[in-house]
Amino acid sequence: MLTATRKLLELIRFSHTVFALPFAALSAALAWRDEPFRWEDLVGVLLCMVFARSAAMAFNRVADRHIDARNPRTAGRHLPAGTLTVGTVWLFTLICCVGFVASTLIFDLREPANPWPLYLALPTLLFVMGYSLAKRFTSLAHFWLGVALMLAPVAAWVAIRGFTEMTVPLLLGGAVGFWVAGFDILYACQDAAFDKDAGLHSVPARFGIPRSLRIAAGCHAVMFALLVGLYFASPHLGGVFLAGLGAVGALLAYEHWLVRPDDLTRVNRAFFHVNGVISLGLLAVVLVQLAVR
Repeated sequence: MLTATRKLLELIRFSHTVFALPFAALSAALAWRDEPFRWEDLVGVLLCMVFARSAAMAFNRVADRHIDARNPRTAGRHLPAGTLTVGTVWLFTLICCVGFVASTLIFDLREPANPWPLYLALPTLLFVMGYSLAKRFTSLAHFWLGVALMLAPVAAWVAIRGFTEMTVPLLLGGAVGFWVAGFDILYACQDAAFDKDAGLHSVPARFGIPRSLRIAAGCHAVMFALLVGLYFASPHLGGVFLAGLGAVGALLAYEHWLVRPDDLTRVNRAFFHVNGVISLGLLAVVLVQLAVR
Protein backbone atom coordinates (compact mmCIF):
# COMPACT_ATOMS: atom_id res chain seq x y z
CA MET A 1 0.00 0.00 0.00
CA LEU A 2 2.79 2.43 0.90
CA THR A 3 4.63 1.59 -2.31
CA ALA A 4 1.52 2.24 -4.41
CA THR A 5 0.91 5.54 -2.60
CA ARG A 6 4.49 6.62 -3.19
CA LYS A 7 4.21 5.76 -6.88
CA LEU A 8 0.95 7.68 -7.21
CA LEU A 9 2.52 10.75 -5.60
CA GLU A 10 5.43 10.42 -8.01
CA LEU A 11 3.00 10.00 -10.90
CA ILE A 12 1.26 13.31 -10.20
CA ARG A 13 4.50 15.08 -9.25
CA PHE A 14 2.96 15.99 -5.89
CA SER A 15 5.95 18.15 -5.02
CA HIS A 16 5.02 20.43 -7.95
CA THR A 17 1.96 21.57 -6.03
CA VAL A 18 4.42 24.29 -4.98
CA PHE A 19 3.72 26.06 -8.29
CA ALA A 20 0.03 26.80 -7.62
CA LEU A 21 -0.60 26.37 -3.90
CA PRO A 22 1.47 29.40 -2.77
CA PHE A 23 -0.58 31.67 -5.05
CA ALA A 24 -3.83 30.31 -3.65
CA ALA A 25 -2.48 30.94 -0.14
CA LEU A 26 -1.31 34.42 -1.19
CA SER A 27 -4.77 35.28 -2.51
CA ALA A 28 -6.38 33.92 0.67
CA ALA A 29 -4.02 36.00 2.83
CA LEU A 30 -5.06 39.18 0.99
CA ALA A 31 -8.73 38.20 1.22
CA TRP A 32 -8.45 37.74 4.99
CA ARG A 33 -7.35 41.34 5.41
CA ASP A 34 -10.94 42.37 4.78
CA GLU A 35 -12.72 39.19 5.90
CA PRO A 36 -12.59 37.33 9.24
CA PHE A 37 -10.09 34.47 9.26
CA ARG A 38 -11.69 31.04 9.57
CA TRP A 39 -9.75 27.82 10.01
CA GLU A 40 -12.31 25.92 7.95
CA ASP A 41 -11.64 28.26 5.01
CA LEU A 42 -7.92 27.53 5.20
CA VAL A 43 -8.54 23.77 5.33
CA GLY A 44 -11.04 24.03 2.46
CA VAL A 45 -8.66 25.97 0.22
CA LEU A 46 -5.80 23.52 0.87
CA LEU A 47 -7.94 20.43 0.26
CA CYS A 48 -9.53 21.82 -2.89
CA MET A 49 -6.13 22.75 -4.31
CA VAL A 50 -4.56 19.37 -3.61
CA PHE A 51 -7.52 17.31 -4.85
CA ALA A 52 -8.09 19.38 -8.02
CA ARG A 53 -4.44 19.33 -9.04
CA SER A 54 -4.07 15.62 -8.24
CA ALA A 55 -7.15 14.74 -10.29
CA ALA A 56 -5.91 16.81 -13.25
CA MET A 57 -2.40 15.34 -13.16
CA ALA A 58 -3.61 11.76 -12.83
CA PHE A 59 -6.01 12.22 -15.75
CA ASN A 60 -3.17 13.76 -17.75
CA ARG A 61 -1.05 10.66 -17.24
CA VAL A 62 -3.90 8.37 -18.31
CA ALA A 63 -4.80 10.47 -21.35
CA ASP A 64 -1.15 10.76 -22.47
CA ARG A 65 0.03 7.24 -21.70
CA HIS A 66 0.30 6.17 -25.35
CA ILE A 67 2.00 9.43 -26.35
CA ASP A 68 4.38 9.14 -23.40
CA ALA A 69 5.30 5.61 -24.46
CA ARG A 70 6.46 6.88 -27.88
CA ASN A 71 8.47 9.81 -26.50
CA PRO A 72 11.96 8.79 -25.28
CA ARG A 73 11.89 11.56 -22.66
CA THR A 74 8.68 10.26 -21.04
CA ALA A 75 8.77 6.52 -21.80
CA GLY A 76 9.94 5.80 -18.25
CA ARG A 77 6.83 7.27 -16.62
CA HIS A 78 4.75 4.92 -14.50
CA LEU A 79 2.03 3.97 -16.98
CA PRO A 80 4.23 3.41 -20.04
CA ALA A 81 6.72 1.53 -17.86
CA GLY A 82 3.98 -0.60 -16.30
CA THR A 83 4.79 0.23 -12.68
CA LEU A 84 1.19 1.39 -12.19
CA THR A 85 -1.93 0.07 -13.91
CA VAL A 86 -4.42 2.20 -15.79
CA GLY A 87 -7.20 0.97 -13.48
CA THR A 88 -5.30 2.13 -10.41
CA VAL A 89 -4.73 5.60 -11.83
CA TRP A 90 -8.37 5.89 -12.96
CA LEU A 91 -9.51 4.97 -9.43
CA PHE A 92 -7.13 7.53 -7.95
CA THR A 93 -8.48 10.16 -10.36
CA LEU A 94 -12.07 9.39 -9.34
CA ILE A 95 -11.22 9.56 -5.62
CA CYS A 96 -9.55 12.95 -6.12
CA CYS A 97 -12.56 14.28 -8.07
CA VAL A 98 -14.94 13.18 -5.29
CA GLY A 99 -12.56 14.62 -2.69
CA PHE A 100 -12.51 17.97 -4.50
CA VAL A 101 -16.30 18.26 -4.69
CA ALA A 102 -16.65 17.14 -1.07
CA SER A 103 -14.09 19.74 0.03
CA THR A 104 -16.16 22.56 -1.48
CA LEU A 105 -18.94 21.65 0.96
CA ILE A 106 -16.79 23.14 3.72
CA PHE A 107 -17.64 26.62 2.43
CA ASP A 108 -21.34 25.85 2.01
CA LEU A 109 -21.69 24.51 5.55
CA ARG A 110 -19.85 27.26 7.39
CA GLU A 111 -21.46 30.47 8.72
CA PRO A 112 -22.12 32.50 6.70
CA ALA A 113 -22.57 29.94 3.93
CA ASN A 114 -20.87 30.41 0.58
CA PRO A 115 -22.33 28.02 -2.02
CA TRP A 116 -20.24 29.29 -4.96
CA PRO A 117 -17.39 26.78 -4.57
CA LEU A 118 -19.88 23.90 -4.71
CA TYR A 119 -21.75 25.39 -7.68
CA LEU A 120 -18.53 25.86 -9.63
CA ALA A 121 -16.84 22.58 -8.63
CA LEU A 122 -17.81 20.53 -11.68
CA PRO A 123 -17.06 23.21 -14.33
CA THR A 124 -13.70 23.82 -12.64
CA LEU A 125 -12.83 20.12 -12.68
CA LEU A 126 -13.81 19.74 -16.33
CA PHE A 127 -11.70 22.73 -17.32
CA VAL A 128 -8.54 21.77 -15.45
CA MET A 129 -8.77 18.17 -16.65
CA GLY A 130 -9.56 19.27 -20.20
CA TYR A 131 -6.05 20.71 -20.50
CA SER A 132 -4.76 17.17 -21.02
CA LEU A 133 -6.57 16.96 -24.37
CA ALA A 134 -5.78 20.48 -25.59
CA LYS A 135 -2.50 19.76 -27.38
CA ARG A 136 -4.35 17.42 -29.69
CA PHE A 137 -6.10 20.35 -31.37
CA THR A 138 -4.55 23.72 -30.38
CA SER A 139 -1.14 25.30 -29.89
CA LEU A 140 -2.75 27.40 -27.15
CA ALA A 141 -2.55 24.42 -24.79
CA HIS A 142 0.09 26.26 -22.74
CA PHE A 143 -2.35 29.10 -22.12
CA TRP A 144 -5.09 26.60 -21.23
CA LEU A 145 -2.75 25.31 -18.52
CA GLY A 146 -2.08 28.90 -17.46
CA VAL A 147 -5.79 29.62 -17.03
CA ALA A 148 -6.20 26.32 -15.15
CA LEU A 149 -3.62 27.44 -12.59
CA MET A 150 -5.00 30.98 -12.67
CA LEU A 151 -8.12 29.52 -11.11
CA ALA A 152 -6.19 28.75 -7.91
CA PRO A 153 -5.90 32.33 -6.57
CA VAL A 154 -9.24 33.38 -8.07
CA ALA A 155 -11.08 30.41 -6.56
CA ALA A 156 -9.42 30.92 -3.16
CA TRP A 157 -10.64 34.53 -3.13
CA VAL A 158 -14.18 33.56 -4.20
CA ALA A 159 -14.31 30.82 -1.56
CA ILE A 160 -13.47 33.33 1.18
CA ARG A 161 -15.11 36.55 -0.01
CA GLY A 162 -17.43 35.59 -2.86
CA PHE A 163 -17.48 37.74 -6.00
CA THR A 164 -16.60 41.00 -4.25
CA GLU A 165 -13.74 43.37 -5.18
CA MET A 166 -12.41 41.00 -7.85
CA THR A 167 -9.68 43.28 -9.20
CA VAL A 168 -7.03 41.90 -6.85
CA PRO A 169 -7.61 38.17 -7.52
CA LEU A 170 -7.96 38.73 -11.26
CA LEU A 171 -4.65 40.61 -11.45
CA LEU A 172 -2.96 37.93 -9.36
CA GLY A 173 -4.64 35.17 -11.36
CA GLY A 174 -3.63 36.80 -14.64
CA ALA A 175 -0.03 36.97 -13.43
CA VAL A 176 -0.13 33.27 -12.56
CA GLY A 177 -1.67 32.43 -15.94
CA PHE A 178 1.03 34.16 -18.01
CA TRP A 179 3.77 32.90 -15.69
CA VAL A 180 2.63 29.28 -16.14
CA ALA A 181 2.12 29.64 -19.91
CA GLY A 182 5.62 31.08 -20.22
CA PHE A 183 7.44 28.37 -18.33
CA ASP A 184 5.33 25.64 -19.95
CA ILE A 185 6.44 26.90 -23.37
CA LEU A 186 10.05 26.73 -22.15
CA TYR A 187 9.51 23.18 -20.95
CA ALA A 188 7.81 22.15 -24.22
CA CYS A 189 10.89 23.18 -26.19
CA GLN A 190 12.37 19.81 -25.18
CA ASP A 191 9.67 18.03 -27.19
CA ALA A 192 9.42 20.36 -30.18
CA ALA A 193 10.65 17.80 -32.71
CA PHE A 194 8.61 14.95 -31.22
CA ASP A 195 5.41 17.00 -31.06
CA LYS A 196 5.78 18.02 -34.69
CA ASP A 197 6.36 14.45 -35.85
CA ALA A 198 3.49 13.13 -33.69
CA GLY A 199 1.01 15.73 -34.96
CA LEU A 200 0.68 17.36 -31.54
CA HIS A 201 0.19 21.09 -31.15
CA SER A 202 2.52 23.31 -29.14
CA VAL A 203 4.09 26.72 -29.51
CA PRO A 204 7.62 25.26 -30.05
CA ALA A 205 6.33 22.76 -32.63
CA ARG A 206 4.57 25.53 -34.53
CA PHE A 207 6.97 28.44 -34.28
CA GLY A 208 10.32 26.81 -33.58
CA ILE A 209 12.46 27.10 -30.49
CA PRO A 210 14.00 30.60 -30.96
CA ARG A 211 10.61 32.29 -31.49
CA SER A 212 9.07 30.23 -28.70
CA LEU A 213 11.67 31.47 -26.24
CA ARG A 214 10.76 35.04 -27.19
CA ILE A 215 7.04 34.26 -26.73
CA ALA A 216 7.79 32.80 -23.29
CA ALA A 217 9.76 35.92 -22.39
CA GLY A 218 6.80 38.05 -23.49
CA CYS A 219 4.49 36.02 -21.26
CA HIS A 220 6.76 36.63 -18.29
CA ALA A 221 6.94 40.34 -19.07
CA VAL A 222 3.14 40.45 -18.93
CA MET A 223 3.23 38.52 -15.65
CA PHE A 224 5.58 41.08 -14.15
CA ALA A 225 3.40 43.97 -15.35
CA LEU A 226 0.32 42.39 -13.77
CA LEU A 227 2.15 42.00 -10.45
CA VAL A 228 3.01 45.70 -10.61
CA GLY A 229 -0.69 46.34 -11.23
CA LEU A 230 -1.47 44.23 -8.17
CA TYR A 231 0.72 46.54 -6.08
CA PHE A 232 -1.38 49.53 -7.12
CA ALA A 233 -4.70 47.68 -6.80
CA SER A 234 -4.22 46.32 -3.27
CA PRO A 235 -4.10 48.74 -0.33
CA HIS A 236 -2.28 46.09 1.70
CA LEU A 237 0.89 45.95 -0.40
CA GLY A 238 3.83 48.31 -0.01
CA GLY A 239 7.59 48.59 -0.10
CA VAL A 240 8.33 45.02 0.94
CA PHE A 241 6.24 43.72 -1.95
CA LEU A 242 7.99 46.09 -4.40
CA ALA A 243 11.37 44.80 -3.24
CA GLY A 244 10.12 41.27 -3.77
CA LEU A 245 9.06 42.18 -7.29
CA GLY A 246 12.61 43.26 -8.02
CA ALA A 247 13.81 39.81 -6.99
CA VAL A 248 11.12 38.16 -9.12
CA GLY A 249 12.24 40.17 -12.14
CA ALA A 250 15.84 39.06 -11.58
CA LEU A 251 14.78 35.41 -11.28
CA LEU A 252 12.74 35.59 -14.48
CA ALA A 253 15.72 37.07 -16.30
CA TYR A 254 17.92 34.29 -14.91
CA GLU A 255 15.40 31.68 -16.05
CA HIS A 256 15.55 32.95 -19.62
CA TRP A 257 19.32 33.20 -19.50
CA LEU A 258 19.46 29.49 -18.60
CA VAL A 259 17.45 28.32 -21.63
CA ARG A 260 18.91 29.06 -25.05
CA PRO A 261 17.93 27.90 -28.55
CA ASP A 262 21.13 25.87 -28.90
CA ASP A 263 21.24 24.63 -25.31
CA LEU A 264 18.17 23.11 -23.63
CA THR A 265 20.12 21.10 -21.08
CA ARG A 266 19.18 23.49 -18.26
CA VAL A 267 15.42 23.54 -18.88
CA ASN A 268 14.71 21.46 -15.79
CA ARG A 269 16.69 23.82 -13.58
CA ALA A 270 14.75 26.77 -15.01
CA PHE A 271 11.41 24.96 -14.81
CA PHE A 272 11.57 23.39 -11.36
CA HIS A 273 14.09 25.29 -9.29
CA VAL A 274 13.68 28.90 -10.39
CA ASN A 275 9.88 28.80 -10.59
CA GLY A 276 9.61 27.07 -7.22
CA VAL A 277 11.63 29.91 -5.69
CA ILE A 278 9.41 32.48 -7.41
CA SER A 279 6.14 31.04 -6.10
CA LEU A 280 7.30 30.39 -2.54
CA GLY A 281 9.25 33.63 -2.48
CA LEU A 282 6.27 35.75 -3.50
CA LEU A 283 4.13 34.12 -0.81
CA ALA A 284 6.80 34.82 1.80
CA VAL A 285 7.14 38.44 0.65
CA VAL A 286 3.39 39.05 0.86
CA LEU A 287 3.15 37.46 4.31
CA VAL A 288 6.01 39.65 5.54
CA GLN A 289 4.37 42.70 3.95
CA LEU A 290 1.04 41.97 5.66
CA ALA A 291 2.80 41.45 8.99
CA VAL A 292 4.61 44.77 8.62
CA ARG A 293 1.40 46.56 7.68
